[in-house]
Amino acid sequence: MPERVFYNQGARRVQDALETRPLADHIAGKYVTEELDESAAGMVSAAPCFYLATADAEGFPDCSYKGGLPGFVHVVAPGLLRFPSYDGNGMFRSLGNIVENPRIGMLFIDYGKPIKLRVNGIAHISTEAALLDAFPDADAVVEVAVRQVFENCPRYLHDMRCERYSDYVPRPHRTPPDPQWKLKPEYDELVRRKNG
Repeated sequence: MPERVFYNQGARRVQDALETRPLADHIAGKYVTEELDESAAGMVSAAPCFYLATADAEGFPDCSYKGGLPGFVHVVAPGLLRFPSYDGNGMFRSLGNIVENPRIGMLFIDYGKPIKLRVNGIAHISTEAALLDAFPDADAVVEVAVRQVFENCPRYLHDMRCERYSDYVPRPHRTPPDPQWKLKPEYDELVRRKNG
């Protein structure tokens, strides 16, 4: 699969129109890497959530929130990440897009610092037992070959530090409760319930 240049022609046209090409070139040359350094790996490993951008075969985009306990995204190597796909609503829009188009974007935010970190890469879905064992309660594991890593200007981030983690996030030795929507009678024959 051929690698793309960092800025496409659309970005270049806007940079030229707004006279930011020299700034954009400086940032790309100095701060965009192909692997996670120690600081980026630490941020990813500590993250309780991230936002996942995918697109289908026609390029139609979708964005999804992915959450877990800190450490649910594994930094396997500087150029390799893994994260779990937990039980959800069964639509599998993100995973379905990855099947059709493996190019993804991940946005990690540390509201306390504040830092925004973008990780772009090529994703693959696995249901291999050896990978699932590392992620209790996961239905599948997404493996990401990292292609681009860069911090993004955090000046517009609000202070939204985490007060507590969701009761529904998988934890060792604990079965999370079923969400209220799964308890509606309309889903009796459609979903698997953990409690009942």
